Amino acid sequence: MSVRVGFVGAGWWAVANHVPAVAADPRASLAGVCRLGARELEAVRARFGFPFATESFEELLDRCPMDALVVTTPHRMHAAQALAAIGRGLHVMVEKPLATDPAEARAVEAAARARGVHVLIPHGWNFKPFVATAKAWVEAGRIGRVTHVSGRMASPIGDLLSGEAMGGTESEMFRPDPAMWADPATGGFGWGQLIHLLGLLFHVAPLRAQSVFALTGAGPTGADLTDAVAVRFQGGATGSLSGVATMPPGSPYQVALDLVGTEGALSLSMAPAALSLVRHDGERDALPLAPDAGAYECLAPVARFVALCAGERVENAAPAACGARAVEVVAAMLASARSGRLEAVA
Repeated sequence: MSVRVGFVGAGWWAVANHVPAVAADPRASLAGVCRLGARELEAVRARFGFPFATESFEELLDRCPMDALVVTTPHRMHAAQALAAIGRGLHVMVEKPLATDPAEARAVEAAARARGVHVLIPHGWNFKPFVATAKAWVEAGRIGRVTHVSGRMASPIGDLLSGEAMGGTESEMFRPDPAMWADPATGGFGWGQLIHLLGLLFHVAPLRAQSVFALTGAGPTGADLTDAVAVRFQGGATGSLSGVATMPPGSPYQVALDLVGTEGALSLSMAPAALSLVRHDGERDALPLAPDAGAYECLAPVARFVALCAGERVENAAPAACGARAVEVVAAMLASARSGRLEAVA
């Protein structure tokens, strides 16, 4: 029996990536779709052959037989819709961020654990094979206890986060909504991009933030385009995180993490792809990687979600716990930027 997958919020990235990926997976079937706009909804239904389509999320839950739900609505709606689906016993894939409020993110984590269902956030880089190796090295104690983290992310999407149409999406069925991405409350670089770096960090390293101090640079709408973040983690480790949205058009997405521990240090980057380790005892290790091996994983998270829903014994590389830790940092970062003070994780 195939995994019956429903969708809520069938906009740009859902119809460009998630829906086709589920449709092509022999373990899954398209169950139903929900989005606003009768004309747009009909276009999605007709293109992909959904047997059920509605503008009402409640109707989707009540009338459409499903095993799993993919949530790709505006950021502020993610947690409530994920909780509603979990309450029906559905597995849920929630586009990042898991929530825009830490308490809501933790509620999703707790509800999924209580109901015994899977929640996956498609942080694409988490699903790279060499990232699994990095995590295994950390878990094996090869760098000892993590004492410091340095991370950076740079993206060429300043247009979208500034309230303009996103370059390169002209031929898509739908384009990203600038109003959502440039909203200073729930958009900007923190919620839209830095959340990926944080999801990667909390997948690789067993850390959780305790307090944050941040400076941000705002675009024309007030949404953050640049982020400079200092973090104190529980247990005493420190961290420095950097983010910028305004790389020139066509620039590769840059993601890098350096973890320093009591026994050594690990370096991980995506453009160019690299993973290396050096220890105080002189031991060195590095994976041979093609320069483009760090390209963002679009399909792997969807395939992993379907596999989890089908009962396969595979790792969830971006579960709700990982998403919640990332949400805690971004929320504290934005609070600190507003207050000018060190902010405790709420």
